[in-house]
Amino acid sequence: MDEEFYRIKRLPPYVLDVVNRLRSKKRAEGCDVIDFGMGNPDMPTPKHIVDKLVETVQNPRTHRYSSSRGIPGLRRAQAAYYERRFGVTLNPETEIIATLGSKEGLANLAQAITAPGDVIIVPNPTYPIHAFGFIICGGVIRNMPVVEPGEEFLRAVHRAIKHSVPKPIALVLNYPSNPTAHVADLDFYREVVDLAKKNDLILISDLAYSEIYFKGTAPPPSLLQVPGAKDIAVEFTSLSKTFAMPGWRMGFAVGNEKLISALTRIKSYLDYGAFTPIQVAATAALNGPEDCIQDIRNVYQGRRDVLVEAMGRAGWDIPAPPATMFAWAPIPEKFREHGALTFATLLLEHADVAVAPGVGFGEYGEGYVRVGLVENEQRIRQAAANVKRFMANADSILAEYERNTNVVTYAGSGAQEKGRAGQV
Repeated sequence: MDEEFYRIKRLPPYVLDVVNRLRSKKRAEGCDVIDFGMGNPDMPTPKHIVDKLVETVQNPRTHRYSSSRGIPGLRRAQAAYYERRFGVTLNPETEIIATLGSKEGLANLAQAITAPGDVIIVPNPTYPIHAFGFIICGGVIRNMPVVEPGEEFLRAVHRAIKHSVPKPIALVLNYPSNPTAHVADLDFYREVVDLAKKNDLILISDLAYSEIYFKGTAPPPSLLQVPGAKDIAVEFTSLSKTFAMPGWRMGFAVGNEKLISALTRIKSYLDYGAFTPIQVAATAALNGPEDCIQDIRNVYQGRRDVLVEAMGRAGWDIPAPPATMFAWAPIPEKFREHGALTFATLLLEHADVAVAPGVGFGEYGEGYVRVGLVENEQRIRQAAANVKRFMANADSILAEYERNTNVVTYAGSGAQEKGRAGQV
């Protein structure tokens, strides 16, 4: 088997692997790495949810195969959540399916609706599955280097439709956005729905961060609040961030009956659904007290405020995100010409602070890094102290980097010889 498999050939090397390998190496050497790189919530799942899991798992009947659609009570609970939170009425039998987190649902919907060569419009930068879910199953991505919702976004969609052959079949939306933290309002969604209907586009909305928003930001709306949106749209949510349940892998797709039916059919061939006790506990989460949601939101807000203030004093200005568990941080001026991946690598090497380079979310993420609010306030302050030393030594760090890069261009050939750091 000398040739690489077809679908694997369509996937580029994972940019974040460079940082991940270096982080693992430093930890193996005993370094205390402060890790803002992965969006992995670190808070404990609320007690009443864990208690329901423990209670349910004691019943041997729950150890059998479950339902890939989600147990009826869970789908009803999700319908009640949408009615309560967004004023959107959903039929639990035909317009809701449980997924193994939103990521799995997005990838399997791509399988359900994409033929080889189909064009999908995807903002760039964006969460990788928004593009690669379609690439894996033979789709073609029309990258749109506009992520902030507004008139420029709508004009970019117009251009993408006009200049794509064949015509795009779908548009991916993600607000609040990972990684940029932009938030959309209902007026924007109305215009997007109108545009999509005029151009026969499917809308795919990733609403995983619907409950992680901060003071001064209105609760993010659902695309499905727009009258008629269900005619063309499906929306994904997740309990990972809302209830600090990342490892539980519980999410939902809701919306258009035909799209939900297609996803249901694909999933019926691939899995038996989440473990039943997890589904029962997820039902308890959705039907239970909501003070824990506010508590989780408050923790993220506190971390955000400490990050912005402490890093600012350290010499790194990071804009305060209005939502999500991430800050989208411009690279400090001295490091900009070297790029996001080099900055992230040097920060990890010299300050023991891990961040995700923006190019891991698409080429238009260059110039930025994503900082996850996944360390406590004390650790954030320690990271800022490390960054302050790093910034104070920036000139010598960059001089060493440039010596190690050792780029030599040979006359007439254009060939380049690059040292270790230049290959990062």
